[in-house]
Amino acid sequence: MTQTLKGKTLFITGASRGIGLAIALRAARDGANVAVAAKTAEPHKHLPGTIYSAAEEIEKAGGQALPLIVDVRDEDNVADAVEQTVQRFGGLDICVNNASAIQLTGTLGTDMKRYDLMHQINTRGTFVTSRACIPHLKRSANPHVLMLSPPLDMSPRWFGPHVAYTMAKFGMSMCVLGMAEEFRADGIAFNALWPRTGIATAAIRFALAGDEGMRACRTPEIMADAAHAIFTKPARDFTGNFLIDDTFLHGEGVRDFEKYRVDPSVPLMPDFFVPDDIPPPPGVVIGAGSLAPR
Repeated sequence: MTQTLKGKTLFITGASRGIGLAIALRAARDGANVAVAAKTAEPHKHLPGTIYSAAEEIEKAGGQALPLIVDVRDEDNVADAVEQTVQRFGGLDICVNNASAIQLTGTLGTDMKRYDLMHQINTRGTFVTSRACIPHLKRSANPHVLMLSPPLDMSPRWFGPHVAYTMAKFGMSMCVLGMAEEFRADGIAFNALWPRTGIATAAIRFALAGDEGMRACRTPEIMADAAHAIFTKPARDFTGNFLIDDTFLHGEGVRDFEKYRVDPSVPLMPDFFVPDDIPPPPGVVIGAGSLAPR
């Protein structure tokens, strides 16, 4: 399979910052077209990036960008954004379901407004966005859909501390499981990608672990490199996979994982949802802490 995304068109939700933006920039370096589908049109007081600043970065990196104000909870808004993307670039090759909402609270600490937000953005938003993209992906030479969601490991330890969030994220992964099978004959690949460690994004800084926690993370580029490797695989032969970033990249020949560390002097912080039966690559040492509350 070709190793470049030149001329390919990606529709990425939540692409104004973090992992979504990193995936967009990696594709842009190949000369890809990217629809930046996110809610942030005005600068946020804490969070970096808007759809317009992301589009500017994408074009500087060598790609073409289309900034779109998109709320994945709004079915008509998503459908319109996908149509605008196809009109602008002449088709659609890759859909990335990256938009997500998080709150790591137990049952009694989760108000229903927040429960609904997580399920509307994570599970429903992924379903709505994939559904809008699929008719166009059927016409692509190598169509891929990627969910930024974890392996379906039904261990109670992933549910006990924050069942509402786990359900919402696993809902995204269930879309992978079901749609990979449903659209196998159409040759559309559906895969999930999840990080072994914390990834240095605004979510870590402001919602989970603060500036100190950021030092124990890897950079978003590890997820971007893994996504790029997925998108350059033949869609018909590579679908229904639940991938952990470093294990997958090691299988693709990557040996230097130190380059992704924010601060090599600080032990890496493990992410939650990583199954015990997927050990890290040789030479990679993960610390004892965790993002997940205990």
